[in-house]
Amino acid sequence: MSLIPTTILTGFLGSGKTTLLKRLLSEAHGQKIAVIENEFGEENIDNDILVTESKEQIVQMSNGCICCTIREDLRETLQLLAAKRRKGLLDFDRVVIETTGLADPGPVAQTFFMDEEIAESYLLDSIITLVDAVHAPRQLNDRQEARRQVGFADQIFLSKTDLVGAGETDALVHRLKHMNPRAPIKAVHFGEVPLAEVLDLRGFNLNAKLDIDPDFLKEDAAAHGHDHDDHDHDHDHDHDHDHDHDHDHVHGAHCSHPSHQEGHGHGHHHHHDDDVKSFVYRAERPFDPAKLEDFLGAIVNIYGPRMLRYKGVLNMLGTDRKVIFQGVHQLMGSDLGPAWAEGEERSSKMVFIGIDLPQDILVQGLQQCLV
Repeated sequence: MSLIPTTILTGFLGSGKTTLLKRLLSEAHGQKIAVIENEFGEENIDNDILVTESKEQIVQMSNGCICCTIREDLRETLQLLAAKRRKGLLDFDRVVIETTGLADPGPVAQTFFMDEEIAESYLLDSIITLVDAVHAPRQLNDRQEARRQVGFADQIFLSKTDLVGAGETDALVHRLKHMNPRAPIKAVHFGEVPLAEVLDLRGFNLNAKLDIDPDFLKEDAAAHGHDHDDHDHDHDHDHDHDHDHDHDHVHGAHCSHPSHQEGHGHGHHHHHDDDVKSFVYRAERPFDPAKLEDFLGAIVNIYGPRMLRYKGVLNMLGTDRKVIFQGVHQLMGSDLGPAWAEGEERSSKMVFIGIDLPQDILVQGLQQCLV
């Protein structure tokens, strides 16, 4: 039996998760979806769709979808669903896990990598985060959970953009991109998202594409053109930085400094600096595999709890193939990707998303792993 693709749906209260789920469950899309609601007394789906008196935690719906409410362990529920599917007692094609508004999706995602039984039955596809454009600025200021949910996302859906001005939406998108340049950000209305944009996004595939928002990289390059004295505190430049050899240095992404707001006309909307940040590291010289493995191992050991998502496509000494690695918290995996094409520039590119990661330490360490 093939692995069961699984999507984690996260987002703050009122961001539209329930609207999106109701659509997933009630639409005639020919897919049988099992929804696991990891809820703690929040408004949940069954008020409207599921009319049932039974205490049974798994409810089968008219269109073949299944809904379960977890009050215990996610792992047990996943195992129970897989067992019932194997025995032919339940029929479903995929699973969507809705986390509570306050949940950190990290441990949920880790379950799919750490637990052998779960890994034998399920394939984690992606983490989708819903962000409510009206309340997000305050939620992101006040709640680290909201910032973490953004950092973990493979795809961000922005709801309620019709209720705020274009300037506010732009400012929010700008802020989200600095927290997570990996995830495409899309405005949606009333949960109306094409299913193709929710399912099978392959966010955890070890593929050789490192999708980073191009505006983020442009802005980033522009930030390096400023005169550095005026915001050196913002860039942790402990390594030499002459522009005549601007390979092998880090492209930091910070947005606490007003000079990053040019062209936005919103110099005030970053009066604070989010603790969830991302940065991109690029190098042209190849990595020494043993050194890099030791260094990344040590970093993940120390900073793993603060590392949300990270991914790289690397040029390694001793192989003609790209090396791809990615991780969630302390769990890191790597694989050989396709061969470097003839004439293709061999370089390494990594993106790190985390909470107050020490960019200077990471950069210095990575530099020392280059051949």
